[in-house]
This record gives sequence, C-alpha cells and structure tokens, in this order.
Amino acid sequence: MRIALAVDGSRSSSAAARHVLSLQRSLATREPVVLIYVDEPLLQAVALKLGVAGTQRYHDENATYALRSVRAAFKRAGIAFRERLLMGEAAPKILDAVRKERCDLLVMGSHGRGAIKSLFLGSVTMKVIAQSKVPVTVVRGRATD
Repeated sequence: MRIALAVDGSRSSSAAARHVLSLQRSLATREPVVLIYVDEPLLQAVALKLGVAGTQRYHDENATYALRSVRAAFKRAGIAFRERLLMGEAAPKILDAVRKERCDLLVMGSHGRGAIKSLFLGSVTMKVIAQSKVPVTVVRGRATD
C-alpha cells in the first residue's frame, strides 16, 4: 500500500505522522511513504524584492520547518519516505501529488476548528475529502493548532 502524508508543520500534522508510522509497522510490505508539503506562493512584489534565490530560500526554509519532526520520526522508525515539496493552493496540489504518485491512501491532520469556521475560512481538509479519488484518513489535532 502506497501511503501519502500531507504535512504542514502543525501538531495535527505530527499526529497524522504518528498514525502513518503505526500503519506502516502493521503492513507486511512497506513502500516508501510520500510526504507532501505545499507552500503558498509569495505575493509578486515580495518575490521580486527577494529575488529568485531569496524566494527559493524562503520556500526551502518553510519546508524544512514543516518536515523537520516528521523526517526525524520516520528516520528513527526506519520507515522509508520520499518528499514532494510543492508551491500553490494546497488542496489541488495535494490531490495532484497523490494521483501522480499513485497512492492508495492519503493521511492528513485536521486542526479540529469545527464545521462553522471551515465554512467561512475554507478548509484544505474539507476540499481534499470532497475531491479525493482515494480514501482519506483525517487525524484530528487540537483546536489550539
């Protein structure tokens, strides 16, 4: 089973990573987990001010922060993984990566802020669930994330 894990650096993302580690341990054969991190693009004026190298450094630092604890946990557990570091709107990018990687399951965290706030703020998790062609496991995190 090929599992994708959407990561954003939050506590709920860490909880989702722990869930994937548990799943991987129970599988007879383990394919590398696909870690997906999506960073929002910078405003054009900011990107121009930073330049190409500065903009790349900004996105690299965001990815390093978001993936730091997940990378360490997977390495400690001896679980192989690949990374997909993407830029754009999170939900479509996650779904596209899952499709391209031919994943059988997507695991992601939810901040647990509730349906009413999601209606007004827009929720990546809700968008992914609504459009995913593969099963999605949502691991609830704390409302304080």
